Amino acid sequence: MNVNTAIGAKVKRRRTDKKMTLKQLGEQTGLSVGFLSQFERGLSSIALDSLEKIAKVLETPLSELFEEHNPSLYTDPVVHGIDLRFDGISDHIFQSSLRSGAGEFQMNPKLYTLLPLADENTQPEMYSHEGEEFIYVLEGVVTFFLEGEALTLYAGDSIHIDSKKDHNWMNRSTKIAKILSVNLYPAQS
Repeated sequence: MNVNTAIGAKVKRRRTDKKMTLKQLGEQTGLSVGFLSQFERGLSSIALDSLEKIAKVLETPLSELFEEHNPSLYTDPVVHGIDLRFDGISDHIFQSSLRSGAGEFQMNPKLYTLLPLADENTQPEMYSHEGEEFIYVLEGVVTFFLEGEALTLYAGDSIHIDSKKDHNWMNRSTKIAKILSVNLYPAQS
């Protein structure tokens, strides 16, 4: 999360804790509701003097807005598509986490983009782990390998498995494929 987003989230939390509307905050600071809304969502930066006005109205020390706190208290529970960051996990697979930092959850949803493989006869390394896994194909064609069987999943298809079974997936087609993957891990005691 970038600094603007973190500070905006803190301001929003303090404002809502005080049961104050954006309109009320705008009237007391002289800032527009539209600007305040964008700032709270991390879509706009703010001048220090304006942030000072907000801190004064919210009765919060300005320095507190810059301090790092427990992210679960100040993280927007919404994962905004504009903020998705895709990390390469191989030459052909990019992933983006769809889980916010708000709260401790057992589910781990991710969006994967699978580029076509140069060699469609490539066999993936099989994995198994604790928990459950759900895959939904958003776009393209995905080959899902489960316990030695190759299953073809098209856009709109899904599969839900016990993750202790050997499994993996890949794009053997000539077009990009996208999948939503949700892993559910056992509760930690």
